[in-house]
Amino acid sequence: MQPSVAEFYKDKSVFITGATGFLGKALIEKLLRACPGITNIYLLTRPKKGLSPEERLRELWNNRIFERLREKEPDSFKKLRLIAGDILEKDLGISNDDRQELQRCCNIVIHSAACVRFDQKLKFALEMNTKGTLRVLKLAETMKNIEAFLHLSTAYCRCYIDVLEEKLYPPVHDPEKIIHLVDWLDDETLDYLEPKLISSEPNTYSYTKAITENLVAKYTSKFPVTIGRLSIVIAAYKEPIPGWIDNLNGPTGILIGGGKGVIRTMICNENYHADLLPVDMAVNACILLSYFCGLEQSKEVTVCNVTQSRRNPLTWKESLETGRKQINDNPFSLCLWYPGGSIKKYKLHHRIHAFFAHVIPAYLIDLLMILLGKNTFMVKLQKRIAGGLEVFHRYTIKEWCFKNEYFRSLSKRISKEDNEIFYTDTLLFNWDDYIKNYILGAKEFCCNEDLSTLPYARKLNRRLYYLDLAVKVTVILLILYLFYFCCRLFS
Repeated sequence: MQPSVAEFYKDKSVFITGATGFLGKALIEKLLRACPGITNIYLLTRPKKGLSPEERLRELWNNRIFERLREKEPDSFKKLRLIAGDILEKDLGISNDDRQELQRCCNIVIHSAACVRFDQKLKFALEMNTKGTLRVLKLAETMKNIEAFLHLSTAYCRCYIDVLEEKLYPPVHDPEKIIHLVDWLDDETLDYLEPKLISSEPNTYSYTKAITENLVAKYTSKFPVTIGRLSIVIAAYKEPIPGWIDNLNGPTGILIGGGKGVIRTMICNENYHADLLPVDMAVNACILLSYFCGLEQSKEVTVCNVTQSRRNPLTWKESLETGRKQINDNPFSLCLWYPGGSIKKYKLHHRIHAFFAHVIPAYLIDLLMILLGKNTFMVKLQKRIAGGLEVFHRYTIKEWCFKNEYFRSLSKRISKEDNEIFYTDTLLFNWDDYIKNYILGAKEFCCNEDLSTLPYARKLNRRLYYLDLAVKVTVILLILYLFYFCCRLFS
């Protein structure tokens, strides 16, 4: 009879990279709360100038996500063990004492650290995502009691494949040869070769994630390995706080930008499905994948697409319409303009609209700031938004099919009690309620807006609506007048 998930993690120690990231914080919180018998959670964390490791750990512990644990299980903090190091340094920059402790005590490795910026140069992306992973693998190889190694990848790691199965694909390039190439090649030549090298993928993030999977798979003879390919991870469904989110990546940045009236156009095929996964379900999947990896002790790499895969389907059009409705009911307190705009299917249409709705207003606002003797900011902000939209558009104008039979089987292979704790079924939530909490979470955790300001925000939103309407009517009347004037002039 297999042990429960909590029983499996009892008396075990887990080493986590990327612990201070969005997913990492949620993972730590869930392990401490749902697996109380866990011995230690080792966190690879870069030293921060002016802060000792203990102060850095206390800073992490004071995050809102650990609020419930601080109140009900304060002693669980003692299970967190900071390992000062850096994924970019040789041997991870870990001290000999820390290395020996990990070699002696660590049972499970969850590697989630990665450079998630899509516009990074190949050299840095490879250093972080591929060579960084190799350094973690080499450390895991020396651990005497290792039972499971979970590597977190992305469902968008083979963008040229329309149907992504839960299996390992041959690499476009051998990862170790690419590492060697980048090590000796000068930057100028590498920049010249980069477009050709990564031509199979839309960006360096996807490319490095793809070749790194094959690097990880080479270690299956040394310890059990599972690769979890995550889709687009967004705000929490219910744990530890409904709507909890702490970054502006991907859909969250667009949600906030649209809600504040800054983003008014984007390229998207409205009929394509959005593969979005709440962070608490992604975390539960990570815990379960490590659990089964440790139980099964397979000599073959296990690949799991941690994706929604239309289990609870939502098109981009439905997501944007629901978001617009919920933002009007729960608006942001500080807005540039009334939320509006629309999605475009074609680049030219989008660029024309962006010029009039994004670029011109940005220059007008900065001109006003200059006249008022203030610092300009809007043009710079708009350029960043345009760059972010350009990257995100690649994932909204194409649709992929992610096979996820293994992921969906997880809930069937554990007890009813464990299923209630480590839920992964996306049928559990309603999109309207979820998006409402997502918006409230973005207001509270990303924009630091107290929810008590909602009445004021609604009044402001109504005023912006009438102002927006007045501007539109004025523009239409002006166009009609100019048309009439021109007709009179040439008649």
